[in-house]
Amino acid sequence: MTVKIFIKRKVSADDILELTVLLKKLRALTLSQSGYIYGETLRRIDSEDECLVISTWRSLDDWNSWLHNQQRIHIQNEIDQLLGEKTEYSVYEV
Repeated sequence: MTVKIFIKRKVSADDILELTVLLKKLRALTLSQSGYIYGETLRRIDSEDECLVISTWRSLDDWNSWLHNQQRIHIQNEIDQLLGEKTEYSVYEV
C-alpha cells in the first residue's frame, strides 16, 4: 500500500532560508532511502509563513524505516529547534 506523508510547518521569514537548507539535506538523504518515491515542498500563497512537505512512499514500513533513521532524526531535531515546536506528520493511504 502506497502512503503519502503530509508535514505542515510554520516558519518565520527570518528562518525560511535556514529551514530550506535543512529540508534540502533531508531530501538528499531520502533519495537513497528504500521505498521513497517522490516528494515536494510547497509554500502557502495566502499564508506565507506556512509550508507543506508531501512525500510518497511505497509502503508504511518504508516510511517507518525512514522515520526512525538516525540521520533523519538528527536533522529533524535541528528543524524542530529552529521552529520552536515538534513536527507533526499525517499519514494517508493512497
